Amino acid sequence: MNYSIEDLKTLMARLRDPDTGCPWDTKQTFRTIVPHTLEEAHEVADTIEREDYAHLKEELGDLLFQVIFYSQLGQEQDLFNFDAVVHTLVRKLLRRHPHVFPEGTLESRVDPDNRPTDEWIAASWERIKAEERAEKGETRPVQPASRLDDIPASLPALTRADKLQRRASRHGFDWPDIEPVFDKLQEEIAELKVAWQNAQQDPAARDEVEDELGDLMFVCVNLARFLKVNPEQALRRTNRKFEARFRAIEGILREQGRDMDDESLEALDEIWNRVKGVERS
Repeated sequence: MNYSIEDLKTLMARLRDPDTGCPWDTKQTFRTIVPHTLEEAHEVADTIEREDYAHLKEELGDLLFQVIFYSQLGQEQDLFNFDAVVHTLVRKLLRRHPHVFPEGTLESRVDPDNRPTDEWIAASWERIKAEERAEKGETRPVQPASRLDDIPASLPALTRADKLQRRASRHGFDWPDIEPVFDKLQEEIAELKVAWQNAQQDPAARDEVEDELGDLMFVCVNLARFLKVNPEQALRRTNRKFEARFRAIEGILREQGRDMDDESLEALDEIWNRVKGVERS
């Protein structure tokens, strides 16, 4: 027997039943579920990055459950239900892909001998997104219109920096090529060093250090964009690499009956370089 999306919706309603449901699930609200949604999304990304595809469907199911949970909450408050979520999504995707659905319906098909160019698709996407932002602005007249309005503030900082820069770039606000980005990187490093030196003399200048470090990281995101590297994925990859090397050091010391806390930095660095050498070979 294979369960369906309807079974999942029924299960969710049962979990939320105030009389016979799960006490934890019945206490949840839109806000309390958000941290779990972020965690599940990161677990999906981590599973893919580790190429652990045997467990990917389980992690995707956990992420889907978040959507079902929000939909049940919306239905209980007469805001929306899961079917409305699906309808809104399909309608939006039809609208955003005229190069696949030229008449805006699932039945319509594009001529395979007259496919649009990548440039046309990109321009069309931006036009449609701009129309959607304008429509949302009609319901929020007090909100100042900006091309950055729909970039969520809750995104991880590196991801949001990348999105902010890409959006600004589409409207002509960008470096002409990668060379001045390298120059800017060196400039920000120098400014950070000056800020750090000032903070040694005046603790009140610590905010300046944070500002300059943020500027440096923002330029690094710019550099990643020109290098066509996702900054969030790059840092996650480095995190995994550091963790693997650190665990290798722990393993070597454990085999030798040594305790890391008793070792000098020089001794630990020597093992670190040895582990790196093994990786290269």
